[in-house]
Amino acid sequence: MRFPLFIAVSFVLGGCVATLPAPPPAAPTAAVAPAQPPRVAAETFLSVVAQVEPVAERYCRSRGVAPNCDFRIVVDDRRGQPPNAFQTLDRRGRPVIGFTLTLIADARNADELAFVLGHEAAHHIAGHIPKRQDQALSGALLAGALAQASGLSAEEVRAAQNIGAEVAARSYSREFELEADALGAEIALLAGYDPVLGAGFFDRLPDPGDRFLGTHPPNAERKALVAATVRRLRGS
Repeated sequence: MRFPLFIAVSFVLGGCVATLPAPPPAAPTAAVAPAQPPRVAAETFLSVVAQVEPVAERYCRSRGVAPNCDFRIVVDDRRGQPPNAFQTLDRRGRPVIGFTLTLIADARNADELAFVLGHEAAHHIAGHIPKRQDQALSGALLAGALAQASGLSAEEVRAAQNIGAEVAARSYSREFELEADALGAEIALLAGYDPVLGAGFFDRLPDPGDRFLGTHPPNAERKALVAATVRRLRGS
C-alpha cells in the first residue's frame, strides 16, 4: 500500500528559515553598536547585495553542485514580521534569498548583512534543500514501513511518515547550518567584508543551546567556526 508523502516532506522545501525572535529590551552598552537609521540601513543592504551576489554566484558555479546559480534577492516588506532570512527555490528551480525589513533594520553594519547573505546563499550552493528532501523521504519511508508492518491504520501510517520525515531532516539540520556558516564566511570574505564582525549578529539571537534534534547549533559554536574559517582562509 502506498501513502502520499508530500505532507511529510513539504516542510523542507523552504530551505533554511531562521526566524529570529526579537530579543528582550536590554540596557545599551558601549560594546553594542546601535541599529542604523532606516535610510542608511536600506542603502547598506542594496550595497551589500550588489557586492555579495556576484561573488556568491561565481562561487556557486565553481562548486558545480547547484544546477542554477542565478540568485534572486527579495525583501519581505510585510508589517509585523520578525527579523528573518531564508533560502528557497522558485517553481523553475531558481534560488531565492529573502530578508525581512526588520532584519535589514536590525543589522548593525554591512558585515552582518554580508554574512547573512553569504550564509543563505551557501545553503543553496551546498545543495541543502535536495539533501533535506532526500533525508525526509528516507525517514518517511522507513517509519511508514515499520508502522505498516506493525498493523497500524492508514492514518497512523501517515502520521508515522510525517514524524519520520521530520526526525530524519532534523538529524542533519545543525550540520547544514555549520556548513553554511563556514561557506557563508568565505563568500563574505571574498566579497570584501569581515565575517568575524558579521558573526556578531549571533550575539543578538536567543541561544538555541545544545538541544537534542535542535535545528541550529549553539551561537558560541557558530561564532567560533566563523573565526576559525577566517583564520584558515587568511593563513593565520
